[in-house]
Amino acid sequence: MRLGIPERLAGASLPRRLIWLNLLRLGVLTCLLVMTGYPATLARFGLGTESSRLALGALAASFAGAGVLASLLRKGRYLVEIALAQLVLDQLIWTVFVYLTGGVGSAATLFYGLTCLAGAITAGVRGAWIAAGAATAAYATLTAAVAFRFIRGPSDQNEAFFTTRLDDIQYHFGVNLLGIVVVALLAAYLAERLRLTGGKLEEAEERALRAERLAVLGRLASGLAHEIRNPLGSISGSIQLLATNRLLGDEDRKLCLIIQRETARLNDLVADMLDLTRGRRPERIDVDLVATVKDVVLLASGSGRGVSDVIVQYSGVDGWLPVSADPSQLRQLIWNLVRNAVQASSPGDIVEVSVHQPADGIVELAVADRGAGIDDEAASKLFDPFFTTRSHGTGIGLAVVKRIADEHGFAIDVKSQKGNGATFIVRMGGAIAEPATVDR
Repeated sequence: MRLGIPERLAGASLPRRLIWLNLLRLGVLTCLLVMTGYPATLARFGLGTESSRLALGALAASFAGAGVLASLLRKGRYLVEIALAQLVLDQLIWTVFVYLTGGVGSAATLFYGLTCLAGAITAGVRGAWIAAGAATAAYATLTAAVAFRFIRGPSDQNEAFFTTRLDDIQYHFGVNLLGIVVVALLAAYLAERLRLTGGKLEEAEERALRAERLAVLGRLASGLAHEIRNPLGSISGSIQLLATNRLLGDEDRKLCLIIQRETARLNDLVADMLDLTRGRRPERIDVDLVATVKDVVLLASGSGRGVSDVIVQYSGVDGWLPVSADPSQLRQLIWNLVRNAVQASSPGDIVEVSVHQPADGIVELAVADRGAGIDDEAASKLFDPFFTTRSHGTGIGLAVVKRIADEHGFAIDVKSQKGNGATFIVRMGGAIAEPATVDR
């Protein structure tokens, strides 16, 4: 986030908006230039009256600002900052035209509001208020200068057309200031609504894409599960029977264990694919979270790497701690998180599984590892099906976690630093479902 502006507005769509707004600005300036330069072609290049010279100077400054913005658009650097500076410059230019077209009571104050709208389109709420603040400061300065007679109307204009009476100045200042504030409020409101609507639309598109992927995966999983599991069962049973043969040597027994481990891994992969695509609605009851977590920790400690080189341990509250969840799906969520942490760990590492109750109605489950952590590129795709950072990973386990969490209304946060492990936090109970986030 830069200058408090949402990243979505500071992203790829911003250059396109700036290009269109710059073209519109150039069109308006060209019309003003033609209108200003017409009177006797500025007295045959003598640059004509004082009003003409001031107008040409203001237009030249505005054209220069538009040229700077156009050149920086090609470089793609400091786009938001330059856009905001351009808004301020535009309000100063309009103040010159307000002065030239009647002073405080000029109808050219309309341009202030248009720039507030342009600020909202360019940089959201912040842009609208920066444009409004610049307009208010410039217009107030002009009003004070006229009221205290620091400046008078252009020498070539009739003094009667220039607002100089104090009552008129106060009236026009109040009305125009109110107009600037109202336009800024409306522009800011519309910009915020657009941001929220755009975010919801983006989230809906992401969910639709995920649903399409799951549908494809479901058809694939349904077709392959039966064909894969039957031979896997035969292989596993045959190897177990073969391992009981007393004539086998130590090397042969090691090979049998490898085959058993790999068939179990393939069976887990098929189970994960089916879990990801079933889409069964959770049947909620009060489940003892602490007891479920301890069961999963005990199971993980007695299987796979939990037996050999990774320590899986529990910490946190003890005793009955109910949460409203589907028992089998909750167990699957915890198991997948623990398995993911074990797979991300190095030999000798500890996987810490904990349960806390930081606030009324909120229960937090945390699974922490001391692995390689999550980098910026992986953070945005962490829960996508088939995305994995490991050479032997499938990218399905965390996708199952996200699906179960979404169906239960749980919120998932991930705290990670590259090289310092990751902690997955699931908030249950009073939690409101939100997109998963990665904190650094």
